[in-house]
Amino acid sequence: MKSKQEQKQKMLTGSPAKALFFFALPMILGNLFQQFYNMADSMIVGRYVGEDALAAVGASYSLTTVFIMIAIGGGMGASVITSQYLGAEEYGKMKTSIYTALINFLVLSLLLALLGFFLNKSILTALKTPENILESAVLYLRIYFYGLPFLFMYNILSSMFNALGRSRIPLFLLIFSSVLNVALDLYMVCVLSMGVAGVAIATVIAQGLSACISFGILLYLLRKYPAEEESVRLYDAGMLFRGTKIAIPSIVQQSIVSIGMLLVQSVVNSFGSSVLAGYSAGMRIESICIVPMIATGNAVSTFTAQNIGAKQTERVKKGYHGGIRMVAVFAVLICVVLQLFYGNIVQAFLEENAGAAAYATGSSYLKFIGWFFVLIGLKSSTDGVLRGAGDVNVYMAANLLNLGFRVLFANLMAPIVGIQAVWWAVPIGWGVNFLVSFVWYRTGRWSRKQII
Repeated sequence: MKSKQEQKQKMLTGSPAKALFFFALPMILGNLFQQFYNMADSMIVGRYVGEDALAAVGASYSLTTVFIMIAIGGGMGASVITSQYLGAEEYGKMKTSIYTALINFLVLSLLLALLGFFLNKSILTALKTPENILESAVLYLRIYFYGLPFLFMYNILSSMFNALGRSRIPLFLLIFSSVLNVALDLYMVCVLSMGVAGVAIATVIAQGLSACISFGILLYLLRKYPAEEESVRLYDAGMLFRGTKIAIPSIVQQSIVSIGMLLVQSVVNSFGSSVLAGYSAGMRIESICIVPMIATGNAVSTFTAQNIGAKQTERVKKGYHGGIRMVAVFAVLICVVLQLFYGNIVQAFLEENAGAAAYATGSSYLKFIGWFFVLIGLKSSTDGVLRGAGDVNVYMAANLLNLGFRVLFANLMAPIVGIQAVWWAVPIGWGVNFLVSFVWYRTGRWSRKQII
């Protein structure tokens, strides 16, 4: 394992584009594995239980993804302060920022788990979840919320590893948890015939083990950073305040896609469970496709934070340009794959005798959205610079505009043009978000922001 100084120098010296790529690559692979084991729930119940089971997990997906993105966004926001202290070599404050973030998000996850456990049926009913799948969706969510604290802690810990320049560690842990989750899914569904409940239990077990292992590794790594004992505190209210100012916009930015999915879920649900099953398959594929875009943006954020801490503003701009080139390449590859293989991809989620409406809905969505992933890549990279610099107000507003345009367009146009209104709402929101963030980036005001 490389020393902390070698890890840090990769971010602060040499080619910015190269440093960003090799830092982002494990994050991309790790997030792909995370989406893979989330997607495994849908694939396994869709193939081995049936269309209604796939729709039930899909009805839950938009809500569970919001919580996943809250955890990821919170971790990214908290990691900005950690990265800047690392860049400034203030290791005592760096450790304090990590401990403060872990305590804050543990408390938050417990509160959200309680709320979700007791309110999930009300939420699903409000979203017009079809009656024939409501009880299965409620069962899946109730089990899922038991494991929510594990989900939060794992994602916060992963963000801290990334802040320290150790992006390979979350990758290895996600490979482990993904393999374990798929094995448990197959065992509980195919052998024990537990259906929707089985995939939910498998997810909780895999996330719980990963969170515990991550915590042990982090404690070991922190011993390698020298700091005066009196400079390290278990909790710092000042860091809570500064971290919250960054974390809240970061949560909004990370979860905006998922919140949009949740708020338009009632539109999709109104078309019936077969359309919902096809839409669920399409959403799962979309969640895979946006991974390199979101991960690149998160890498740009960490890169920016460390270089801002080291007073290297011009290097941040070069890293941003490298991130833009990366997402452009990813967008072309994703578009080609989806246009050529959309039918085979959707079919992987559906049983052989699934309805034509499910297949047509999933295929239509993938063919359309494949042309627009470059927009979320541009948005994520630009937001990454603003977040890493701690300049959060404008990019939070941009993400709220994204959400507003998406929800408004889908709800107003769906009664007129049908389910395709949900398709069009997505790139419109991404495009608005990028334009606002990019205009603010061009002002250069983010480079004069001070948070430590």
